[in-house]
Amino acid sequence: MKWQLDLNCDMGESFGPWIMGNDDGIMPFITSANIACGFHAGDPATMRQTVASAIRHDVALGAHPGLPDLQGFGRRPMTISPQEVFDLVVVQVGSLAAVAASQGARLHHVKAHGALYNMAAGDIKLATAVADAVKSVDDSLILFALAGSHLVEAGRQAGLKVAQEVFADRSYQDNGLLTPRSQEGAMITEVNHAISQVLQMVKEGSVTSLSGKQVPVQADTLCLHGDQPSAVDFALALRDAFQREGIGLQAV
Repeated sequence: MKWQLDLNCDMGESFGPWIMGNDDGIMPFITSANIACGFHAGDPATMRQTVASAIRHDVALGAHPGLPDLQGFGRRPMTISPQEVFDLVVVQVGSLAAVAASQGARLHHVKAHGALYNMAAGDIKLATAVADAVKSVDDSLILFALAGSHLVEAGRQAGLKVAQEVFADRSYQDNGLLTPRSQEGAMITEVNHAISQVLQMVKEGSVTSLSGKQVPVQADTLCLHGDQPSAVDFALALRDAFQREGIGLQAV
């Protein structure tokens, strides 16, 4: 294959009797799983079950720490200090690492969730707190970070391996950050549009922002949102497109 790409998905976000996403349907089609750790979503049983499913499908295990906001699903920004970010990331990554160890496995990567991810992408102090927390738990873990953001910078400064992440179903701003979900045009719902955006990012190293600007990006790993209703169909469409274009899929 001429190009290689990791396909990751946010998973394990069910809570008690409430089901979020189709994890069992998506797991066979991805290469990395970002598993919620109980702060924004997920619970101990869901964490255990999602880890077990990832192991069965030979999918790389990742911790998906978020803000302590179950009601808001971790997507509401909070006023939070770097020390608080460090602490909550350490606790969540450590928890999922223990769940993985109980099943004879180890974590492969860490990807912050939702508002925490976006806040850290735009704030070097918060980004440094995330990176330092990951390093303090296990310095062999790969940090998944929004391509070109402060998270990439902080991860490298901490000495971590960094995988730069891009999105198929989210639009971009001129500064390379994702368009906030609260703004019109933030989500890309048309499959062909999303696939075209991915192919541009992988093959050309750029993405077209909402305003039409060409923004440079490095695509190491692609996020597929598992909570969208057509996630399985989208995953199949992506894999078909990648096969046609000579893009191989493997964990970073």
